Amino acid sequence: MTLALVKEGGPATDAEEALDRVFFALSDPVRRAILRRLDEGPALVSELAAPFEMSLQAVSRHIQVLVRSGLVAQERTGRIARCNLDTAPLYGAAVWINHYAKYWQQSFDELTAFVKALPPPKAKRAAKKAAAKRKRK
Repeated sequence: MTLALVKEGGPATDAEEALDRVFFALSDPVRRAILRRLDEGPALVSELAAPFEMSLQAVSRHIQVLVRSGLVAQERTGRIARCNLDTAPLYGAAVWINHYAKYWQQSFDELTAFVKALPPPKAKRAAKKAAAKRKRK
């Protein structure tokens, strides 16, 4: 399955298609759980499948999506497949997401300004008034 973006009327670039594959791979909770497990170290397909209530074949299909995205590398020895995490494709996704961080930062800046403009809570105002009275005496 290819989720190619069309940019300005033209076909998607290789980089955009790679980004599509990474985001598609990350869109499923089973695949994210597999990546979390592989973050601990290499694992056999059977070890990755153990925590899931699904067939080995279903987990293998999820792993193949991760392999096509470049997030997982498989080494085969006969019928045994060992999987390793490859985080390099996440860099492109992080760069893409980071491009939009300016909007989050703007929201945080607006929230900070709003909070600073709020009147102090009544308890603080009362404490300030009491302190001011004590200073006057």
